[in-house]
Amino acid sequence: MKNAEISGLFSEMADIMEILGEDVFRINSYRRVARVIGDMPADVEEMLSTGKLSQTPGIGKSSLAKIEEFVKTGKMTAHQELLRKIPQTLLELLKIPGMGPKGVKAVYERLKVKSIAELKKVIENGKLASLPGFAEKKAALIAKGIAFLETSTGRIRVDQAFEAANIVIGFFKVLPGVRKIRMAGSLRRCTETIGDVDILVEAGDGKKVIDAFVGADFVQQILAAGDTKGSAIIETSTIPVHVDVRVVPAKSFGAALQYFTGSKQHNVQLREMAVKAKLKLNEYGLFRGEQMAAGGTEEQIYEKLGLDYIEPILREDRGEIEAAIKHKLPELVCLRDINGDFHMHTAASDGACEIEEMVEAARNRGYKFICITDHSASSAIANGLSPRRLVKHIERIRRVASRFKDIAVFAGAEVDILADGKLDYDNKLLAELDFAIGSIHSGMTSPREKVTMRTLKAMDNPYLHCIGHPTGRLIGEREPMDLDIAAVIKHAAETQTALEINASPYRLDLKDVHVKMAIESGVKLVIGTDSHNVMQLAYMGFGVAAAGRGWATKDDVLNTLPLAKLKSWLAAKRKK
Repeated sequence: MKNAEISGLFSEMADIMEILGEDVFRINSYRRVARVIGDMPADVEEMLSTGKLSQTPGIGKSSLAKIEEFVKTGKMTAHQELLRKIPQTLLELLKIPGMGPKGVKAVYERLKVKSIAELKKVIENGKLASLPGFAEKKAALIAKGIAFLETSTGRIRVDQAFEAANIVIGFFKVLPGVRKIRMAGSLRRCTETIGDVDILVEAGDGKKVIDAFVGADFVQQILAAGDTKGSAIIETSTIPVHVDVRVVPAKSFGAALQYFTGSKQHNVQLREMAVKAKLKLNEYGLFRGEQMAAGGTEEQIYEKLGLDYIEPILREDRGEIEAAIKHKLPELVCLRDINGDFHMHTAASDGACEIEEMVEAARNRGYKFICITDHSASSAIANGLSPRRLVKHIERIRRVASRFKDIAVFAGAEVDILADGKLDYDNKLLAELDFAIGSIHSGMTSPREKVTMRTLKAMDNPYLHCIGHPTGRLIGEREPMDLDIAAVIKHAAETQTALEINASPYRLDLKDVHVKMAIESGVKLVIGTDSHNVMQLAYMGFGVAAAGRGWATKDDVLNTLPLAKLKSWLAAKRKK
């Protein structure tokens, strides 16, 4: 698939155009194309050949022609022409925290800076600090940003970001004068990776709050400390994390929360709506002339713009604004809807806990059911169960289950999908299970046709209930398989096979755009934590957020079913 490559080209063209000071409308148009193509679950070449790409919102005739050119020739003339207008090393500056296209434009035009090395020099000799709009504080912040970029590994997992946020929020909760604390940015939207952590604080004395923050024991490095904003690298249990704290007055708190939550494209759409209504929207409030029309709460902002309130996890400019206008936003699935967990491992394979421990932990969460799904024989590295061991394991699960009246304990397995698409256990043994997940754990770099065929064939088996972590990705570590996800979703609908949202923050697979595509095709979803110990049962929240980002409702997710209805679904699947 060339989706990521094409998305990157349009994004880069938008950056270059902004550096060159070209038309804002065209810049925003290219950014929208980049996002649409990047989020598209189907192959852009296939969409182009069938004519569906021309019907996709956000893809105009000009952009369509550029995409067609790239698909046919492997190059995009407009991109190459823009690249010739600037030194290519200039684009490296955009990776520095605090350096957006406008900043790059300023240092390029006024100081002739073309690379990170040259930027370091103008910081050292004081020229950057003397540039209008920068000053010493911003120059120092950019210097810290360069150092952070050179030592950091880039974006972090959502669980790592939440840990950092909770450290800071816990600190502020006991700080005198703090009235309100909220997470913002991509973390509040629960994106799968996070650049830095944004925290908003409502307080009367901003400087006191910032001074306390940058002076906290968990701060490793101070990047900036002003009267209302502080930036620092803080220590967590795993990695250093960049945290930005802003202090906001009560009258503007809602506007600031909305603004700093994003996404950028969602905010662009809101600002355009405000302009059409002869209003002005920014981080300080919604204004009619000089008079503030709203700002204290987010709900006020959306209401004044004629919109239903949009949950943060939907704010990605994927149709949520249009739905809010028409009062058609979905009632998203939430954690309190979840009755059980479909995917967990015990000490029988590669888990750390016994069956009883997992059951007790699930009961403490108020669950009505769990599925014990240890690995099958082919996952030798995970101590997968041979057929003989699985028979004994099923017997043990049944014995444990009989001791509990308030929770159902299903005997399941995570069964490897073999190279030919067959499952690791024969149907006679699979029939003894209550629930079977089919997963690919080997040969993931095989050609698209191969990995897709394996998945499709596995779904033809009537004893398979679910495809586990369908693309096999590990965030930041392993790319997803080159899977024809559209074909997989189509066949899942035909065979009434569920698809898993693996809630592990290392996976989050299905990703949100694939979740939405599955829902639109009528495919049922299961959320599994893939827990290997009792602590990881808490991953369920990440899975629920991924489902919500894909517009999932309670009816789309099998975890929400009452026990009787779940048993009926499990039985009915085997009759298809």
